[in-house]
Amino acid sequence: MARISYRSIRRAAGFSLVELLVATSISGVLASIAYPTFTGSVHKIRRTDALVALMQVQQAEERFRSDGSRYGSLGEIGMTSMVADGRYVLSVDTPTATGYQALAVAAGSQMGDTGCRYLKVVAAVGGWTLQSGSTAAVDNDATANRRCWNQ
Repeated sequence: MARISYRSIRRAAGFSLVELLVATSISGVLASIAYPTFTGSVHKIRRTDALVALMQVQQAEERFRSDGSRYGSLGEIGMTSMVADGRYVLSVDTPTATGYQALAVAAGSQMGDTGCRYLKVVAAVGGWTLQSGSTAAVDNDATANRRCWNQ
């Protein structure tokens, strides 16, 4: 019969403290690299909810305008101001006979989407424009604007 020594039993019993610290350190570094990518993807997915809501506002505005002589407010077109579990707040500014401005403003954890906090559709005679920005000035350049609108 083979003799089992105390040392061989101790080695097979588990991890040493140094091995545990190395494994924890490696997982921490990997998590710190992956986290920004993960949050960026989450912000982009939630931003899509706001884009869909703004498209719904556009459709509702056109239906409202076809029945009357002007565009309407959110209440008049039958839309609510909250989007995607409160991640965005919608508003329609200056509805007139010739156009309107629909705005989606990030709220809550979506405020971390710094470059795309404000998404704005400006509808006027002849078409509409898409704007975005980190402030209410919606002053992103063309590249950042395309990124915010997922184009």
